[in-house]
Amino acid sequence: MPHRRILLSALLFAAMTGCATAPAPVSVPATIAARPDLSMLNKLITQAGLTETLQGPGPFTVFAPSDEAFKALPAKTMEDLAKHPDKLKDVLTYHVLPVRLMAADARNSNVKTVNGANAALSKAGDFVTVEDAMATGADIIATNGVVHVVDKVLLPPARR
Repeated sequence: MPHRRILLSALLFAAMTGCATAPAPVSVPATIAARPDLSMLNKLITQAGLTETLQGPGPFTVFAPSDEAFKALPAKTMEDLAKHPDKLKDVLTYHVLPVRLMAADARNSNVKTVNGANAALSKAGDFVTVEDAMATGADIIATNGVVHVVDKVLLPPARR
């Protein structure tokens, strides 16, 4: 009988400390880098030289296209972005807001992105969209913002 109490105590202790050691939030780039479904975005952020910016104090909201979203882009578009770092940076900063916006706080409105263009934000029930991309994973907390995984890559409007 005493062995059962010791075993039960050990199991309870392990369960309680397991909950207490949940990973603490990290910066937006580290949050993105930790997610296997955002590996392409992580690579492109590094390639565009945006890692240091997104490690800054923020706050930032990143609508993070999944790897599947990047795969859906035409190969020609990806090649063009690879050849033109300014275009890549423009596309990536179109996915970033200079505020922390949780899904529950989203409203139907236009929001100013870091690249200076407006993007249409919509909410219907629990569903949040930015332009024509739907958030498939919302409210991933980072120390300097929040990440929402989206199902499409947003292409900013052409500058005049």
